Amino acid sequence: MALPPRRGPSLAHKARQRTPGHHYNASFLSALDKEAILTWLGGLHPLWEERFSKHFPPPPGQQQRRLLRPVYWLGNWQFACLDYYRPPKGVWNRCVKAEPFPEVLQRQVTKIEELARRMFRGPDMPKGWHLNTCLVNFYGNRLEEDRWVDTARVGEHKDFEPGPVASLSFGERALIQFVTSSRPGERDAVVLEQWLDDGALELFGGTRWKEETFHRVQRVDTRAGHDLAPKLPDFRTRRINLTFRYVPDEHVTPFFKLSPEAREDVRGYMRTLAEGSAFFRAELAREQTATP
Repeated sequence: MALPPRRGPSLAHKARQRTPGHHYNASFLSALDKEAILTWLGGLHPLWEERFSKHFPPPPGQQQRRLLRPVYWLGNWQFACLDYYRPPKGVWNRCVKAEPFPEVLQRQVTKIEELARRMFRGPDMPKGWHLNTCLVNFYGNRLEEDRWVDTARVGEHKDFEPGPVASLSFGERALIQFVTSSRPGERDAVVLEQWLDDGALELFGGTRWKEETFHRVQRVDTRAGHDLAPKLPDFRTRRINLTFRYVPDEHVTPFFKLSPEAREDVRGYMRTLAEGSAFFRAELAREQTATP
C-alpha cells in the first residue's frame, strides 16, 4: 500500500522555521542519566540567600528579603548580594569559583555544546563560549508562618551571560514564556510559550531570545505529585531546573581573590556551603594561607 502524500513540512521542520534560535527536546535525557542526576541532586545542600548585604544594601524604600527559592550553583556561584553577572560593567567580584560539574552532568553539557555550535554562528556564538556555570533552581512551596505558599514562578528577566543558554528540567512540567521587550509596563505580549517536561532540554540564543525578549516561568504543574529530594524543613520541591550559561573564565574569581568587601559579604554563605562540601571547605582554607 502506498503511503499517503505528505501535506507540507513536518511539525519539527515547521517548529524550526517558526522559532529559529530556540530548540526544545522533550526526551533529551535517558532514563539512566535522569536517575543519576536526580540522585546527585538529592545530595546537595541548597542555600537560602538574602538579596542584599552590608556592602550592597537595599535601595531606598526597599527592605532586606530572602529569595523565593533555595538555589545551588556549579562552576561559579553568582551570589544575589553581589548583584549577579551583568556585563559590560558588572563583571568583577560577581562570579565566585564553585564546584565543577559531576561527570554525569558534564556528559550532558558536552552534548548540548555540540548542538549549540551547530545552531549558532557569528555574533550569536562568542569566542571561547562554553557552558561553565549552572544555576540549580528548586521550585515548589515555601513554609511561611505555618502555611505553605506556592513560589514556583519566576518573573520576567533576561540572562546577561553572553551566548546560548540551556536548561534541563526535572519533576513537574513548567510553562516558560518569552515576552516582548519594549519598555517597562509593556512586556506582556507572549512571543513563544513552551511546556518544559521532565527530562527535557531547552536551548535558546541569538538576538531574538537573548536581547529582544524577556522570559518567565509562568506556572509549574502539580499533576504528577512530585516531591523531590533533597528534603528541606521549610520547602517542598516539585520541580528542579538546571540553567547552563557562559561566563568568560577570566571573570571567575576564587573566593580568596575577591575584594575584601565581597569576601565579607559572602563569607557566611561560604561557611554554610562548607558544611556540606569539601570544595568550599578547601576554598575557605585557601583564604587563610593566601599571601596578602
